[in-house]
Amino acid sequence: MLKSKTFVKKTRSGGVMKIVREHYLRDDIWCGSEACHECRQESTVLLRDPSIESNLCAYPHYLVPDTNVVLHQIDLLEDPVICNMIILQTVLQEVRHRSAPVYKRLKDIIHEKEKHFYTFTNEHHRETFIEREPGESANDRNDRAIRVAVQWYTKHLRTSDNDDLKVVLLTNDQGNKQKAEESGLLVYKFEEYIKSLIANPELVDRLACSDDDKNDITSKKVLFPEHLPLSKIQAGIKSGTFIQGTFKASRDNYLEATVFVEGEGEDCTEILLQGLHNLNRAVHQDVVAVQLLPRTQWVAPSSVVLQDVGTAKDDNVEEDEEEESLKPSATEAARKPTGKVVGIIKRNWRPFCGMLNVSQIKESTRHLFTPADRRIPRIRIETRQASTLAGQRIMVAIDGWPKYSRYPNGHFVRSLGGAGEKDTEEEVLLLEHDVPHQAFSQAVLSFLPKMPWTITPEVMVNRVDLRDLTVCSVDPPGCTDIDDALHCRELDNGNLEVGVHIADVSHFIRPGNSLDKEAANRGTTVYLCGKRIDMVPELLSSNLCSLRSNVDRLAFSCIWEVTHEAEILKTRFTKSVINSKASLTYAEAQMRIDDTNKSDDITMSLRGLNKLAKILKRQRIEKGALTLSSLEVRFHIDSETHDPIDLQTKELMETNSMVEEFMLLANISVAQKIYDEFAECALLRKHPAPPPSNYDILLKAAKSKEVAIHTDSAKALADSLDVAKVDGFPYFNTLLRIMATRCMMQAVYFCSGMDNDFHHYGLASPIYTHFTSPIRRYADIIVHRLLAVATGADSTYPDLTDKHKQSALCNNLNYRHKMSQYAQRASVAFHTQLFFKTRGILNEQGFVLFVRKNAIIVLIPKFGLEGTVFFDTKDKAAPSLVFDEEGPTLTVEQHTFRIFDQVKVTISLDASNIQHQKIRMALVEPVIPGVSVPATDIEPQSKKPKLE
Repeated sequence: MLKSKTFVKKTRSGGVMKIVREHYLRDDIWCGSEACHECRQESTVLLRDPSIESNLCAYPHYLVPDTNVVLHQIDLLEDPVICNMIILQTVLQEVRHRSAPVYKRLKDIIHEKEKHFYTFTNEHHRETFIEREPGESANDRNDRAIRVAVQWYTKHLRTSDNDDLKVVLLTNDQGNKQKAEESGLLVYKFEEYIKSLIANPELVDRLACSDDDKNDITSKKVLFPEHLPLSKIQAGIKSGTFIQGTFKASRDNYLEATVFVEGEGEDCTEILLQGLHNLNRAVHQDVVAVQLLPRTQWVAPSSVVLQDVGTAKDDNVEEDEEEESLKPSATEAARKPTGKVVGIIKRNWRPFCGMLNVSQIKESTRHLFTPADRRIPRIRIETRQASTLAGQRIMVAIDGWPKYSRYPNGHFVRSLGGAGEKDTEEEVLLLEHDVPHQAFSQAVLSFLPKMPWTITPEVMVNRVDLRDLTVCSVDPPGCTDIDDALHCRELDNGNLEVGVHIADVSHFIRPGNSLDKEAANRGTTVYLCGKRIDMVPELLSSNLCSLRSNVDRLAFSCIWEVTHEAEILKTRFTKSVINSKASLTYAEAQMRIDDTNKSDDITMSLRGLNKLAKILKRQRIEKGALTLSSLEVRFHIDSETHDPIDLQTKELMETNSMVEEFMLLANISVAQKIYDEFAECALLRKHPAPPPSNYDILLKAAKSKEVAIHTDSAKALADSLDVAKVDGFPYFNTLLRIMATRCMMQAVYFCSGMDNDFHHYGLASPIYTHFTSPIRRYADIIVHRLLAVATGADSTYPDLTDKHKQSALCNNLNYRHKMSQYAQRASVAFHTQLFFKTRGILNEQGFVLFVRKNAIIVLIPKFGLEGTVFFDTKDKAAPSLVFDEEGPTLTVEQHTFRIFDQVKVTISLDASNIQHQKIRMALVEPVIPGVSVPATDIEPQSKKPKLE
């Protein structure tokens, strides 16, 4: 049956267009129930006898949720207890329109066979389709469509072979419920139904707060200004009264935040917010509308560290009491543009990890949850299992933040395990850094090649056979995802041929399929201590793409003809097949190069590569490339307990540098090639020069040792770092380079058609990209695809040459790359804590890296560890402290600390706050009476861990 749908659409020019769409109605849409005899369905989804213990519905029943139930209670719908549910097309379409993340989660549930969720296409069923009536809102029409579908199911299932089978509508809309009851339908509020599931009382904790609940939880005193509606915000932004920006909460002070306002190009202005009223219920990463305060009310950032800890602040608390500690700065120059949040444009809430602060009131079901991320406010939740959850890491989602509540309201999502346990903390670390780490789905795995895999004649088309070359790989010990291999041989004309062979991952991952989308979303492989979260499934990362020795593998090769002085004469790129003759570690390769008795092909190839690499490095440094330093640590992990048993800084060998030089050369050669072919859509990587103010601390630090550092260019900096030496202080140069690294900007991916500054400051290269690690970086896969099109080895596709899509992809890759770095650092920090947990207290030599108003920050080279020695601890009388910003120096009693001073400290683990355990340092030498601690009589702290 054919119907026509007519609606009116406003055009861009302001005109009106009438649109008529054909809408087919059918008789062959089945109900999906096993119990039905009427429908001629081949397979069914809904069980004949759905059993769920409810004291409201003591009969077998199917559930039909309305749109709001799906949108707000998706956490509960994912629970294994909730099954045999009918998702109407009306609901599915509305959810898709209103929330993409919830829609994706709902689709995932529908695909889970054991959940028995059935999608019923009610909008195309002859008996359940309804027309919108004159004067009826779209919302009311959809509610009526849901009721009509429930009515049809109720009538339809009366003829089934289960007489007791009923259909229950779940809604939180009072009007919808009333109309359903008038039509004689079985209908309950979602909360009522969940509370009736007597066998599963734990589900009640996971209910999202409805508006009615929010009124119960809070007092009626208005604590915050009303948020403006979106229409007023948009008008205000247009007129310039309001400014749109991203809200970034402070880690150190819960009463302070900054709003970042994107300007033209890379310009970014900051607006300071202070005080609960002005923060006005914005949460870290929300997009907000801000109004600037008059200049007379501008303030300076507070230097006070304030954590929102202790018992719950009452909703009636006077704001002034809390904010007394925000003393305004007297100096006019320190003041910054200051504003207040007037409305929220987009909430960026996610489920947060953290721990429960169990209420002091006995029998109370209302508790405060403290997120692990200090930038997120504490959240008020209702739970009946507080005693079980105490001491566990849990996940909580925010439901809303009413203007009369001191804290946002939320609900319990799930428990992650005991705090401090290795697996739990690893899970928290991944969730908090937004690292996608779930197992690869069947849809993704379905695009992997079928095993056993062989190289067929079709694969050899446009590919060169290089299996006879003496190719080898050099990697860290235990590496199974081998991206790159190298070769070097002498040519008949006396020149050398050098090849960098990179795993041909783009051969296996085709554009646009599920495997490609998953890799693009993950963006990078994340390396934690003792664990790797792959960007692509293991069959590719550790097998078919990994350039292991003595197996045929597909590669993308970059081959140069060079002179013995490393002058490049020719460059060619080709897809190839290689057979690596050896998979070596850096140490093994180094031993081969150094062993004068060896002269086999692999060793000769390595010696040739090493000789050229030294020349290439010298040439790079002459051009102004920076050799910076950062301490990387290596844990020796116990094979049974998987706990760290030793901790030391990584040693770099000549072979590390050898591999790096050829990877840099390949990346630069490929960058130039893809830019020549695709000037508008090449994916490149740039490293911006730091603004001069970034170097202030480096210049002050060098000056304190009477060393001059020049920062007008990368070359000037590199040259002055090379000659920076202090007699009797060999470690000085390394410390200076570590500090210089901290002054640098972050390198980023960008699309060549969207930018005109390509320069890579650190490498002193006019152009750069990433080509050499496609197993672990998605950027390299795109670069491989561009290079394949440029060399005629593969065909193009629309998204590859769309600069806007390429630019959006770069934004995600930059985000994932940054989060992966943070996750890696957090993993090192956690393993360092595990290491010191069993060591008691250690005495170690260190150097002062930074001087603060009340503390010194000390680097322990032996462990690559940084920690803070505070001089104003709560349990001791504060010594006399004089801070000179110019130096910077800090005089404690009679002793003055400067950057790079050598000190001796004690190192121990402070586990007094189980959620934020930290390494604590105390001064041993220089000896300052009443401040330093003796090195001998140190007892390990036996404080009982307390929840924050």
